[in-house]
Order: sequence, then structure tokens, then C-alpha cells
Amino acid sequence: MVRSDLIIAGSNFIFSHIKENYYNYLEQKKKFLVIFRGINIDYFDPSTKLEIDEKNLLKKWEINKEKKIILVPGRLSSWKGQELLIEAVNLVKIELGYEAFHVVILGSDQGRNLYKKKLIRLTEQYRLTNQIKFIDHCKDMALAYQISDIVISPSIEPEAFGRVAVEAQSMEKLIIASNIGGSNETIINEKTGFLFESGNAKSLSEKIIKAITMDETSINLIGKEGRKNIIKKFNVEKMCFSTYSEYKRLIN
Repeated sequence: MVRSDLIIAGSNFIFSHIKENYYNYLEQKKKFLVIFRGINIDYFDPSTKLEIDEKNLLKKWEINKEKKIILVPGRLSSWKGQELLIEAVNLVKIELGYEAFHVVILGSDQGRNLYKKKLIRLTEQYRLTNQIKFIDHCKDMALAYQISDIVISPSIEPEAFGRVAVEAQSMEKLIIASNIGGSNETIINEKTGFLFESGNAKSLSEKIIKAITMDETSINLIGKEGRKNIIKKFNVEKMCFSTYSEYKRLIN
């Protein structure tokens, strides 16, 4: 990496990490900058989804829409924070006294069978089997976001960028994420989503309660602000243009 003439970091978090750990290897004459990663905002656009497709996905997942749906996307891995999420959902249930929402943990275990079994046991231990559903795969992630009301990214280690937070905002969904790594840069706290204290199930449960008890007008406003945030800063076309410009400068 440090031998190259141009180093592009996908977030300020990664920029700082490289600078702090490899500064002695970086030559001053070489360019080192941040170009935020981007997503396809045309694909992750709520206006492109059909109601019939939403109904079909809900039917496939066997979920009734009488309660809010919380989506937790990401491969099943300990650092992604699924255990913390289950603990937080249990705290919410204790606080409210009832199961106020559905939770969909969406992602493959990628061969980590023991970890998935651990998550299932934890769900059973807290008696949340009627509230939490595990789904291995969804071929249309934009549709998965669309049928959800709240999206959570509970990682206990920093995300270099964190696509879930960006995709959720682009789909005008309220995002709750841990306050580490890329999420600090992609989410405007209290405006486009909520940040909670990383690794703290109590902090996450408080944010969940805050989100599910908000009025629809406030939730919709956060969703609109979230999409504006992504269009402005994390559009894949902007990323490609900035990267192309740097490549062109380097070649010239």
C-alpha cells in the first residue's frame, strides 16, 4: 500500500488509522486522501419498490405488518454485534412489558454454524423466538429495507465504512448504529439516525425505545434527511468521478 503513488482511504476513520499506524512509511510527496465510498442511490430508492413485492416478501418471511419491523443486516459474525442486539431487544421487552416489534436478523453464517446456534440459544433463553426471526439471504436488499421501519447496525468493532447505515438512509429508514468507525461519519446523530454507545446493550435498548415511540411525522423527517445526506455525500457517481480525476492526474 505505502509503495503506491496514490493512497485513497474510503473514510476518515481509515485515513486516521493508516496515518497513525503507517505514518513512518508514508512519503510526503505521495498523495494520501479520502474519497468516501458510495452506493447506487437509484437502486436504493424507496420510490422504485412495488407494494405487491413488499407483500410477497412479508409473506415469504411469515411476518405480519401489524407491528414495526426492525431489520439487522449483516453476516453472522461476533464482531457484527448480533449478541448485543438480542440482549438489547430483551431489555426493551422487559422495559415495555410486551413484544412491541418484529426483528429480522438478515445474513448468512458463512460456515460459522456454532455462532448461529449460540444466537438461537440466546434467543430461546430470553424467550424471544416469537419476536426474532433469522433469515439467511435476500436477493433484493432494497426491498428488505423497504418493508422495515428501523434498521440497526450493532457492530462492536469499527466498520471501515459501514454500508448498512448508508443504504438504510438512502431508503429513507431510521438507522441506529454504534458510535464507532464509519458510522460516525455517515450518520448525522439525531438528524438522520441515532448513534448508541458501542458494546452497551442498555444504550442500544434506549435508542430502540426512542425510535419505536416516535410519531410518524418525526420518523419520516429523519428518513428524508437521511436520503438527502446520502445523495449529497455518498453517491457512487460522485465516488467514481473523484477517483477517476485522481487517476487521470496521476497518469498525466
